[in-house]
Amino acid sequence: MIRAVLPHPILSLGLFGASLLLSGSTAAPSLALALLMALAAPQIMRVLDVEPVRLRKPLTWLSFAVVVARDVIRSNWEVALVVLGLNPSGGKRVSGFVHIPLEMRNRYGLAVLAVVITSTPGTIWVEYEDATGVLLLHILDLQDGDDWAERIKNRYERRLMEIFE
Repeated sequence: MIRAVLPHPILSLGLFGASLLLSGSTAAPSLALALLMALAAPQIMRVLDVEPVRLRKPLTWLSFAVVVARDVIRSNWEVALVVLGLNPSGGKRVSGFVHIPLEMRNRYGLAVLAVVITSTPGTIWVEYEDATGVLLLHILDLQDGDDWAERIKNRYERRLMEIFE
């Protein structure tokens, strides 16, 4: 019975809370809108036949979050130095594109990877070729000796595959 009304209870709870936070009010209209969103969105998900997300290894999630947080802080610092003209590599700044072959095929894992890469200053997810599994990244400060493929595969892809596959 409860699954008929709330097929995705965590999504419903998240939408309800987010709606209240965004409205900044617990007045009746805000509560009604939050409830409507919390009940309607999961029904739309059911119609779209979205496969449920299966998360495994919570400790891997934690280590992944720590690695991402550390990388974002480090990248913010490095990009700030580049913007201020204090290039950390010491030489001329060269930006460029890097092709990275990925083994991961899980769409949720790829979505998380896209968010991580794009939210990390200095890197942009440009393209992903589904047929070949090749990711194209743009790097702001591409230095000789940087192995971006190894960095992405070891720091992110390996952990995401443990979590989602």
